[in-house]
Amino acid sequence: MLGFRTLLYKEVLRFWKVSFQTVAAPVLTAMLYLMIFSHVLEAHVQVHGVPYPAFLIPGLVMMSALQNAFANSSSSLIQSKVTGSVVFVLLPPISYVEFFLAYVMAAMLRGLMVGTGVVLGTVWFAMPDLQAPLWVLTFLVLGGFIMGALGMVAGIWADKFDQLAGFQNFLIMPLTMLSGVFYSIHSLPEFWQQVSRFNPVFYMIDGFRFGFFGVSDVAPETSLAVVTTSFVLVSAATLALLRSGYKLRS
Repeated sequence: MLGFRTLLYKEVLRFWKVSFQTVAAPVLTAMLYLMIFSHVLEAHVQVHGVPYPAFLIPGLVMMSALQNAFANSSSSLIQSKVTGSVVFVLLPPISYVEFFLAYVMAAMLRGLMVGTGVVLGTVWFAMPDLQAPLWVLTFLVLGGFIMGALGMVAGIWADKFDQLAGFQNFLIMPLTMLSGVFYSIHSLPEFWQQVSRFNPVFYMIDGFRFGFFGVSDVAPETSLAVVTTSFVLVSAATLALLRSGYKLRS
């Protein structure tokens, strides 16, 4: 596993060297979301009996973690492909499973660091409860793993930065922003409630929020089943791409 450890270290070091941009900036963005939305809606919105600022924090934590997990693996791969340095990763005898685990675990670690930073940065504003820490950790880890793997798919598929930006802007951003971060889906019309149920990111955020308050829009067991299924499918698709060498070795 020396190749795996070396590649993981390289990927962690890559984002940590610019942590002001990769960790601190997303935390600041989440804090701005919280200050603006809670200031405008705090007196008017209460969800599941939870004050709106407290309700908002878990959603912002999860949204920030997911978006940054995706950004880490996708940006690393596309940058390596564009500069040609990906060949130095492919030449050593590193299996495609080690390759997959190193990139995804680094992405997950960045997501965890950003999520922790958002919690520490917003806890002074509204302290959410923590009813079930194990649920919180489970959904945060699974969500980061899924988005890290999806970032690899995007990085493998894209040939240039604007293709990757299109993937992020037209798929990842809508999935994360329209997943119940800022609202309960029960506040939506019936049609849009049903649409939201086809969004796997909704289950990640809803299950994560359940760990804080013990209440959610759907049963946490349902959320866990959907997220676990998504984890298996996305991981299998990513491993299949790596095994085939699609746009990397061929």
